[in-house]
Amino acid sequence: MKDVPTYLPEKTILPCNLPREDVRDAFISLSAASLADLPAGSVIGTASLRRKSQILHRYPSLSVQDNFRGNVQTRLRKLSEGVVKATLLALAGPKRLNMTENVTSTLSIDDMLPAVAQGAIGIACRSNDDKMAEYLASLNHEETRLAISCERAFLTTLDGSCRTPIAGYASRDKDGNCLFRGLVASPDGTRVLETSRIGPYAYEDMMKMGRGCG
Repeated sequence: MKDVPTYLPEKTILPCNLPREDVRDAFISLSAASLADLPAGSVIGTASLRRKSQILHRYPSLSVQDNFRGNVQTRLRKLSEGVVKATLLALAGPKRLNMTENVTSTLSIDDMLPAVAQGAIGIACRSNDDKMAEYLASLNHEETRLAISCERAFLTTLDGSCRTPIAGYASRDKDGNCLFRGLVASPDGTRVLETSRIGPYAYEDMMKMGRGCG
């Protein structure tokens, strides 16, 4: 879902989300245990402006190669060839591919706020297909759907996409409320703006939170 545009084709809806996988980012390196352990000047491979901005904001001595692309296997191969010293991936990818043995460590939400809808799978259908909508309702994980709706409302308000340095994450706190955290940054990490709100874990309230934070 993190790469799905906020504006869907006409007469298309997203009524269903499957249970969300781990939203965190994975740190992968053959020479360091974490970002903090990388020596100054180390090159990290990531095409994500969201990751790049947060890395450079916290570790300005590091460098980012932002044309580092490909599927999980391709990025691991480039890492083993020494193209970069480390890379970051959405942890959901290696977990779904049963490749977590390649993960060096996992970044906390505080260290790397995830992309909007990261770790989520959505199923779209035609808006006038009642039979399909009824079937998808039986597959839907409502807690995930509400969180994704909140996050995408934030991204839509900012007119953002998966190619902008924006992060957003909605979760249920210990009291059952929705905690939304959002971030917008400059690509070089010199400016980072963060926001957060707490409110009822209900659709209308969460949509207002997402839009309001944007």
